[in-house]
Amino acid sequence: MWELVKAGGWLMIPLVICSIFTVAITIERFIRLKKSMVLPSSLYMKANSSVKDVVQHMEQSKDLQQSTLGRVLTAGYASKNQSEQYARAQMEVTASQEIGYLEKNINFLGTLSAVAPLLGLLGTVIGIIEAFLMIDIGTNSDPVLMMPGISKALITTAAGMLIAVPALFAHRYFQRLVQEYVAELEQQSTLFHAALFYKKAPEVESQDIQKAS
Repeated sequence: MWELVKAGGWLMIPLVICSIFTVAITIERFIRLKKSMVLPSSLYMKANSSVKDVVQHMEQSKDLQQSTLGRVLTAGYASKNQSEQYARAQMEVTASQEIGYLEKNINFLGTLSAVAPLLGLLGTVIGIIEAFLMIDIGTNSDPVLMMPGISKALITTAAGMLIAVPALFAHRYFQRLVQEYVAELEQQSTLFHAALFYKKAPEVESQDIQKAS
């Protein structure tokens, strides 16, 4: 392997760096984008949840500050004594920050998938140029003199493709995964907001009736 890197020339250095970043970001995103860390099932709301359900939900859950959904719901619950517009705004601000964390480094994967084949192509061009220069400046026209340049061209091209293909797959996969998470996050946040401000627990409703009478 090291012999291939040496044969590929100096352009193998940025290609190796690209491969390291690709592997590191892919592993980090796999760990960070586990569903249990983004949308834990213990925090899921039901369509018919009441205020009492919401309060118990928030007090008993252990995933509030350890998950994306939990932090968004906490922002809304902390504003339960304010107006519903204020609580919605707080949840939206927190959600936008959390979505930014979910999308972190994913675009960089896309950049790596585009840059790696270009670096490989540059290596191809440089290798071909070196191969023809060896013929021009050589004392004879032995085609064997072209072999180092051609091998450099092929190695860098192959390395660029080997990095770009997994990086592109990872970029598309994580991009799609985040889109699905965002859609579910919006749904759960809407259900939570509705339960917190528009649905009252039975005992609260009875108290309101008694006060009115």
